[in-house]
Amino acid sequence: MFRIGTGFDLHRLAPGRPLILAGVRLEHPDGLGLLGHSDADAAAHALSDALLGAAALGDIGQLFPDSDPQWEGADSMALLADVARRVRAAGWEPENVDLTILAQAPKISPHAPLMRRRIADAIGIPVEAVSVKAKTMEGLGPIGERRAIAAQASALIRGAKDSSR
Repeated sequence: MFRIGTGFDLHRLAPGRPLILAGVRLEHPDGLGLLGHSDADAAAHALSDALLGAAALGDIGQLFPDSDPQWEGADSMALLADVARRVRAAGWEPENVDLTILAQAPKISPHAPLMRRRIADAIGIPVEAVSVKAKTMEGLGPIGERRAIAAQASALIRGAKDSSR
């Protein structure tokens, strides 16, 4: 049996914050980074929610609430790895993930190969099973106006062979 999940996340851009996407630290041309309780890696958050959604295990807000001080400044790629472990513990195996980052700046494509590697390592799947793409918003809305960055993800998981699902 196969299941598909989707995830979405958006974070504001702010001064004095690092810009981390899919575990890769980037330089924003305006010197901005993503604002959030954790490291605010919108890409890792969207991927986590896609995997959790496919396995019907809730979402990252339930597992790692921003009201809990232990998650302040958390490494979102470590959270993604934990999500992958939880998905496997529930009898599912991640097959592939597809990520789209929505950002007017910085350019994502030069960093996509490293992002794919970091995601593959965190989830425990081959890099060939990870897709990373980027889109600008043509200058429209908070993303196009360089006030936010968002990410959208899909994940395909397969039930274990001995599962009765």
